[in-house]
Amino acid sequence: QVQLVESGGGLVQAGGSLILSCAASGRTFSSRAMGWFRQASGKAGEFVSAINRNIGRTYYTDSVKDRFTITRDNAKNTVYLQMNSLQPEDTAVYYCAGRRDASGSYYDYDYDYWGQGTQVTVSS
Repeated sequence: QVQLVESGGGLVQAGGSLILSCAASGRTFSSRAMGWFRQASGKAGEFVSAINRNIGRTYYTDSVKDRFTITRDNAKNTVYLQMNSLQPEDTAVYYCAGRRDASGSYYDYDYDYWGQGTQVTVSS
């Protein structure tokens, strides 16, 4: 039974920063690619970022490039999303996701398990 628990969301002023954490259960964390998605109110889910199993490659949607950074600490079974220069359009529920594959994916349906999400609200 794999469980993902996100934390670190909250309310921040535009231009501010937050770091999201996703703690994963199980001993196979290091074998899984991990990703972050977000869903704004009234909109479909959106890919944000992903990191490969071997921590050798990362992926970002264009709107967050140079602002967000995904990292992972396999020893802690945790993936992080450092979010800088936050903008109101970043407001969404952020979800951590994992898949049994070496590489990340842009597509939500490629992921096997999901956290329950953490709310990020950016005010202007």
